[in-house]
Amino acid sequence: MIVILGVGHVFDIASEVRRIIEEERPDVVGVELDPARYHALLHPGGQTNAPLTYRLLAAFQKRLAGQYGSEAGAEMLEAAKAAKDIGADLLFIDADASKLFQRMYREMPFAEKVKLGLSAFTSLFVSSKKVEKELENYQENEGTYMDQMGGQFPTLKRVLVDERNELMTKRINSAASRYPTVLAVVGDGHVDGIMRLLDRDDVRVYRLRDIREKGRGSQAKSVENNSQASFHYEY
Repeated sequence: MIVILGVGHVFDIASEVRRIIEEERPDVVGVELDPARYHALLHPGGQTNAPLTYRLLAAFQKRLAGQYGSEAGAEMLEAAKAAKDIGADLLFIDADASKLFQRMYREMPFAEKVKLGLSAFTSLFVSSKKVEKELENYQENEGTYMDQMGGQFPTLKRVLVDERNELMTKRINSAASRYPTVLAVVGDGHVDGIMRLLDRDDVRVYRLRDIREKGRGSQAKSVENNSQASFHYEY
């Protein structure tokens, strides 16, 4: 059995993630982290040699998480703590983020680098209200949204979305061959891609929309057609 939790890295959903893990009682919890990122979440404020764009996006996530009363990546840390508390093993299923970003930047054409840099810089001024509108658009039109992202940032989508989907799916499948129940906590933008690659009947999914609504109750939002980089907070 595989359980997939689709999360967003800036939202105040840590307690709901813990509740689900405690209810599901998996044998292993896989988190969308690598050891270095996990250490960085445990010990914030350390130095990094990641590209400027990566640092800008990290600053965006930190600022936006504060607006939601959370810390960027808090749901991943809570998942790791919950795994320990129920006696489950913990697996890091993601690639090394810093190396991944460096490789992506090397392979990215100049025009895409400029577009990504501008997007990363302007993200520093994005409000939580704009994020809610963008998230609603993504949830209602996920296929179109991903196609538009691929059109705007083809290298980014290939390296940060498609290739990571393949890697995380491989690691989830490997875990499923060794554990009766696997629960994986991944950014919601990876859920559909991982589900297609898993191609199994024994998979249950919790989406970000449901996790947030469980935690705070349904809330109406307006919709704006804007596919500008949901990777800022859910990849």
